[in-house]
Amino acid sequence: MIYYIADCHFYHSALNEKMDKRGFSSCEEMNEYMIEKWNSKVTNADRVVILGDLSLGTVEQTNDLIHRLKGKLCLIVGNHDKYLSKPGFDLDRFEWIDNYREIVDSQKKVICCHYPMPFYEGQYRKRHNGDPKTYMMYGHVHETRDEQLMQKIIGLIRETPYFPIGSEHESTIPCNMINCFCKRSDYTPLSLFEWMHLNE
Repeated sequence: MIYYIADCHFYHSALNEKMDKRGFSSCEEMNEYMIEKWNSKVTNADRVVILGDLSLGTVEQTNDLIHRLKGKLCLIVGNHDKYLSKPGFDLDRFEWIDNYREIVDSQKKVICCHYPMPFYEGQYRKRHNGDPKTYMMYGHVHETRDEQLMQKIIGLIRETPYFPIGSEHESTIPCNMINCFCKRSDYTPLSLFEWMHLNE
């Protein structure tokens, strides 16, 4: 199984207390809760695509963290993943590390990027029954005004008419983007279909 999650921000006290207001009594409590939720869902046979901003801890703290988390880890680099370039960090714990990646999951293309991309490769492609062939999974914006603006942009795109190539019938532009912010899933990595269901 492939799971996705974004913006865990382990060891980031300010997000718990201010920006996200996660409600934990301490950063340590937040870290332990997120590890417990992760490991209660993920097995070591599963793959987890982390859509950026995993940790603000030191190299030593983050090394300890990634060895406590179950699963085969894959990382899309976020703006806070500063530990990656520091000496002593265990890069071998990850199957791959990238800024952007397109993968196949359950016969669908998944565009993985830390930052939301309202115009992504494969966006217009649908199956004969109308189901989308491609999803864009992102993080970065948490539940901030930027996410509110992103939802307005998604709504505007979906309302925009166009004529598909080779068709005489008007349609509207598909836009299948999912914010995989960890707080939305109670800090639990979810599968593509679970995120699709939650996004509804």
